[in-house]
Amino acid sequence: MVVARSIALKAVNTASLWGLNRSRFGGLPKVQTVRALSTIMSPPSKAVVYEHHGPPDSVTRMIELPPVEVQENQVCVKMLAAPINPSDINRIEGVYPVRPQVPAVGGYEGVGEVYSVGSAVKGLSPGDLVIPSPPSSGTWQTYVVKDHDIWHKISKDSAIEYAATVTVNPLTAMRMLKDFTTLSAGDSIVQNGATSIVGQCVIQLARYRGIHSINIIRDRAGSDEVKERLKALGADEVFTESQLEVKNVKSLLSNIPEPALGLNCVGGHAASLVLKFLRQGGTMVTYGGMSKKPVTVSTSSFIFKDLSLRGFWLQKWLSADKAKECRDMVDYLLRLAQEGKLKYEMELVPFDKFHSALEKALGKHGSQPKQVIKF
Repeated sequence: MVVARSIALKAVNTASLWGLNRSRFGGLPKVQTVRALSTIMSPPSKAVVYEHHGPPDSVTRMIELPPVEVQENQVCVKMLAAPINPSDINRIEGVYPVRPQVPAVGGYEGVGEVYSVGSAVKGLSPGDLVIPSPPSSGTWQTYVVKDHDIWHKISKDSAIEYAATVTVNPLTAMRMLKDFTTLSAGDSIVQNGATSIVGQCVIQLARYRGIHSINIIRDRAGSDEVKERLKALGADEVFTESQLEVKNVKSLLSNIPEPALGLNCVGGHAASLVLKFLRQGGTMVTYGGMSKKPVTVSTSSFIFKDLSLRGFWLQKWLSADKAKECRDMVDYLLRLAQEGKLKYEMELVPFDKFHSALEKALGKHGSQPKQVIKF
């Protein structure tokens, strides 16, 4: 799309009135002086922004951002969908280790359609379906302009809700099943937080490889229905925490071998339950702490069982020059989703209902499906 120079200058003036550096809004470039009589510009964008850290439902607001120049190596993407992840909330709160400088546009992953490309861009064309890969901040807006190498072209057959959410949670599940111990068909793993998106992905990816899964959920109303849903995904065993208040939890297993790998996203007592299942020399990987309670380990577990405790943070893995490997795995996961071999519960919410979705993501309405914003 080509527009007159006056529009570009107007965008500069509008941004300056706010006293904001547009490049700090999730990577959108600051509008620069036009070198010719005309240039490629993005459309105006509606965005969820925060100008300082704090409670997400208090500090976020939806605003209109003016058009910005699409430079020669950049791509303008019309966003189609983006999730609200716990890490997005932590970034807004200011407690996540890696976060954009404020003011910023929220969001970190998503999917969109190429709207326009800069003159030097090769391999991407208007209409292509793309995701930021590795993820990149600033996806909670209707149009995003970023360098071409941020965007990864995916199959147009991909369901937008899975394309929007494929990286942060499914990729975490996949890496944890690969990176800490060698698992073969017939082996088993144990995890808490089994109803989370990561937990659901672990169940399905393990089943696909012939690996048994032992799953721990918190005690709640309707726990029998939750157990049935997880077993329909491929879970071998599902226990509530209270069911595991026995001296020997392994006696609850039938023909499943003792697990070599445990996954913990809760901490506190729920982490101790994972440790009780692990075999001699087993490893527990912590990737979250939903209970906000520390992981405690008995001395005997270290001495007599020789257990190992590890941690996993996807951001660190992605920063280790893993872009190509990340994209290959994303394509693999999207194929599984397309084939019906990977699925999880989500709720698509219109962008203008963002703050209602945010309340659900913050847990203000009890347990809810993953909230995915549809633009």
